[in-house]
Amino acid sequence: MNAAAGSGPEDGVADALDRAAAVIGSARSVALACHVGPDGDALGSMLALHHALLRAGVESVASFPEPFTVAEHYRGLPGLDRLRPPGEFPAEPEVMVTFDCGSLSRLGDLEPSAKGATELVVIDHHVSNERYGTINVVDPAAAASGVVVRRLLDRLGLPLDREIATCLYVALVCDTGRFQYEATDASVFALAGELAAFGLPIATLSRQLFEEHSFAYLRLLSEVLGRVELRTDVALVWTSVTQADLTRHGVAFDEVEGLIDVVRRAREAEVACVLKEAEIGRHRLNSSH
Repeated sequence: MNAAAGSGPEDGVADALDRAAAVIGSARSVALACHVGPDGDALGSMLALHHALLRAGVESVASFPEPFTVAEHYRGLPGLDRLRPPGEFPAEPEVMVTFDCGSLSRLGDLEPSAKGATELVVIDHHVSNERYGTINVVDPAAAASGVVVRRLLDRLGLPLDREIATCLYVALVCDTGRFQYEATDASVFALAGELAAFGLPIATLSRQLFEEHSFAYLRLLSEVLGRVELRTDVALVWTSVTQADLTRHGVAFDEVEGLIDVVRRAREAEVACVLKEAEIGRHRLNSSH
């Protein structure tokens, strides 16, 4: 069956979670994938389920598209060494699960595997998700995809441990902007408390994720902020990063992910944007409201 052929009407989140748990719980093997250039929510969500399945004795493979490199600030995530390159990903998985991935195109060279999967479970929290799976567990009310994964683990009857809790915490803290974004509510703090009870290295993770940068990045930051623009007529502040900037300063594309958190500090703006040239002629937009 072509998993991407269409999933019909969107399921309610609770019903979709039940269906996903039934499919994953009865599978002999599960293939996990997140989007190209994965962030903390994508990696943390995927690795959390990967750890849980392996501990339960379920065959599991986890990967993401080329370029198959993880940004240095995610080095505190346990299980990175268990990730497999996309060339070793099954072509026609029995069950495939995607994380934080809004469309098939964001799966890059893993898209054919998604189309060849018997069951394709989509786990996400973005309202823009294209619902391309056979089961779509998409909850726009969730603060992170990691929140949805925590519920799925509960449905599967799979317990947390320190490694799983660390992965879920990274997912949560990254997509709530260190608990600063509007999606942060009492349930977010309740989940953070549950995860922190496993003795997580919160201070170390916070420094690795948000505070450590190379000196070259600081030089790049000064240049990028030097051309920041404020449009008071539309309450917008924005700037851009080009491939030439990255090459000139010797900074990796992944390291500029947090630039939006600096730009959004302008009190005169309601919307902040950073336009990043991912490769020559192709751009990504980070925005904050």
